[in-house]
Amino acid sequence: MALAPGTRLGSYEIAASIGAGGMGEVYRARDTKLNRDVAIKVLPERLGADAEALSRFEREAQAVAALSHPNILAMHDFGSQNGVTYAVMELLDGESLRAKLDQGALPPRKAIDYALQIVHGIAAAHQKGVVHRDLKPENIFITGEGRVKILDFGLAKTTGPAGGGSMMQTRSGLGTSPGTVMGTVGYMSPEQVRGLPVDHRTDIFSFGVVFYEMLSGRRAFHGDSNVETMNAILKEDPPDLAVSGTQVPPALDRIVRRCLEKNPAERFHSAHDLGLALETLSAMGGSVASGAAIALPKRRTWLPFAAAVAVAVVAYAAGSYFSRPQATGSPTYQRLTYRLGKIVTARLTGDGKTAVYSAAFGDEPKKLYSTSEGGPDSLALAYPNADVASVSRSGELALILDRHTVRGYAQVGTLARGSSTGNAARAVLEDVQDADWLPDGSGFAAAHYLDGRYRLEFPIGTPVYETTGYISDVRISPDGSKVAFVDHLIQGDDRGSIAVVDRAGKKRAVSEDYSSAQGLAWAADGREIWYTAADQGNAKALFATTVDGHSRVVVRVPGNVHLADVGSDGSVLFWKETTRSVVRGRGPGDTADRELSWLDYTTVPKLSNDGKWLAFTEEGDGGGVEYSVYVRSTDGGPAVRLGPGCGLWFSPDGKWVLSMRINPAPSQLVLLPVGAGEAKQVTHDELTHELAAFTEDGKSILFEGFAPGRPKRLYLQDLAGGAARAITPEGVLGALSPDGKLVAFDGKLYEAGGTASRPIPGFEAGQRIERWAPDGKSVIVRSILPSGGQHIYRLDTTTGARTLLYDVPPVSTTLPGAWFTITPDGSAYFTSYNFTQGDLFRATGLR
Repeated sequence: MALAPGTRLGSYEIAASIGAGGMGEVYRARDTKLNRDVAIKVLPERLGADAEALSRFEREAQAVAALSHPNILAMHDFGSQNGVTYAVMELLDGESLRAKLDQGALPPRKAIDYALQIVHGIAAAHQKGVVHRDLKPENIFITGEGRVKILDFGLAKTTGPAGGGSMMQTRSGLGTSPGTVMGTVGYMSPEQVRGLPVDHRTDIFSFGVVFYEMLSGRRAFHGDSNVETMNAILKEDPPDLAVSGTQVPPALDRIVRRCLEKNPAERFHSAHDLGLALETLSAMGGSVASGAAIALPKRRTWLPFAAAVAVAVVAYAAGSYFSRPQATGSPTYQRLTYRLGKIVTARLTGDGKTAVYSAAFGDEPKKLYSTSEGGPDSLALAYPNADVASVSRSGELALILDRHTVRGYAQVGTLARGSSTGNAARAVLEDVQDADWLPDGSGFAAAHYLDGRYRLEFPIGTPVYETTGYISDVRISPDGSKVAFVDHLIQGDDRGSIAVVDRAGKKRAVSEDYSSAQGLAWAADGREIWYTAADQGNAKALFATTVDGHSRVVVRVPGNVHLADVGSDGSVLFWKETTRSVVRGRGPGDTADRELSWLDYTTVPKLSNDGKWLAFTEEGDGGGVEYSVYVRSTDGGPAVRLGPGCGLWFSPDGKWVLSMRINPAPSQLVLLPVGAGEAKQVTHDELTHELAAFTEDGKSILFEGFAPGRPKRLYLQDLAGGAARAITPEGVLGALSPDGKLVAFDGKLYEAGGTASRPIPGFEAGQRIERWAPDGKSVIVRSILPSGGQHIYRLDTTTGARTLLYDVPPVSTTLPGAWFTITPDGSAYFTSYNFTQGDLFRATGLR
């Protein structure tokens, strides 16, 4: 039923019809409350009587409204009146991309401009878990000001009589009718054509098809029928762009080709990666027109860690690249530290000219220092093994004393108060990851580790947010109304997003999920949150976001920067660092340790039962946004990549490596073949899966997991199928005995499937249970010594008798990482070490 001009729907008055199709009619209308023109989409009568269709229509309107982004059509309102269901949207003035392409190819510069805006829009949607699935020129609108708007974004396909298409889709004037796919089929990804499950990478393929058409003026895939077109998508590559007669730079051609890879794994890992490649090309200015090439992200060969080289690179990068001119003028940088070592934490005092920081230099243990502008020297403060968390307006220090590791980056200690002159500190709260002073200095907000979970207390004693992951970088807004922090999904991994929570416990994410996120501070005026994060790998850039989630890049540089603080005068304290993770140990028959690292951040080593093969994970830039699993022989042979994910365990027969896939959430477990074969997903449930291992018979998987809102526990997943079953109480993890009857955890033995436990005689505090020995009576435990060395024992769980297997010497003064692996018989082992070189800087003039 058409609506006549003057018809009222709520506070909206219909002015005229501006479009129609099988999925509804669109009208120009006047918002009489806000005195503005809007577009109103009306659900057809035949669907308005369908309760399921109405519910989906509303859910889709809510989903689009939540995507708030300048490159996505804005959704203002939703309602129903007298049987008419409608959605109120932003009214656009301009034309569709299809109308522009009907006139031919776009100039490369204009195509790149539009492409970047499209990518920014789909990246924002992917951040919210929304996949468009129908990107095409008809669904992309160009306003009169050149702003790209993506239409019909992320909406589910219908199965009712309206046929294919989204519930809110309005067909363009191409002569298409409900139930057909004309004008759409040519933009499907191969996985869509095959009817397979799709993820965010299907949008990257469809974008590539649209981008190809923008540059060439021709369809990438086109046949005389839908079947022929779909066959071309599956089996053929589009003609070279040069055939169109357009002078397309080689770099641009490579970007398009990578988007159009048939295998999703070979496309850009994310829209953010794609956007970075386009931004790099766009930033080259005039060189684009001349056909200049750029290097797309690719895997790097491993270079040995060398502290001297790292210092030279840091000095050059910070002094040259980082200080490149900005639009508002040239920032200035003052280097504050010069010694070889690792910066751990740093904060500015009230005047912005003095920095308090913790660092481990040379062979010295970690200490607290202060330094001021004007000289290279630092003053050591009398707080051993302390990190600075915050400095109050009166100059009092909030310290974290004697940190210990929960897992990986999740590290807690005792929150204490101390003076800047280095007097004795007064303890406030144990098991704190991070904390910040309230603006009036009366107390703190703190990330408190309690009963296996992290909770944000604001102030201490008042929880406002809780997670089974972990919370870092706690910073209170200047007005004291809310707390910004980094919300990490998994304890031990520094992946995460920036979040804000108020005193009432209302929490929202204000950034995308990053592969690495560390370092956060409020801008002095409280309008933005500045932070350092990496789209993939560990090389972090400096970003800023509003509390509404409008983010921007402040600066990107080669290497890795870590934001420490933003002063009241706008000065920025940061350190630039080079970090590597290496794996060292012994294969069968080795009498000395050897290094088996591969790329830039080799970690999570796992040995096959015979000790001849090592599986490991590359978590850095070389490993990509989803990490990569490799295997290599322990005699030093070359490494072979098995696939994406985090490698966790070899199957008893050595033919498979168990891997954790982090994206999409919740993380799932996948088997990767060491030889020929296809990857197999093991779990398909709503649990978040973390560390995992094969049982001794190879028929089941033991894994740490948790349901939403619940603590972790151990589960068993039968490889033959069926649901996973919990075998320990919540909070109890550990290793399963060969007979499957006992779980060894934190110095105790638990009955698998029950709650009874007994202590393990001879187990000492601080030791770690690595695995059971083959006899089923002993466990292998590891002790990390203060020197950085390690003792590895076999411990009898009945008598407490212990046998020393290895006395591992320290590697420099670097403590071993959390990751360790040893064969069941103790004949081979490998462990990970992290090396970091950092230099502290104070910057002024960054905007």
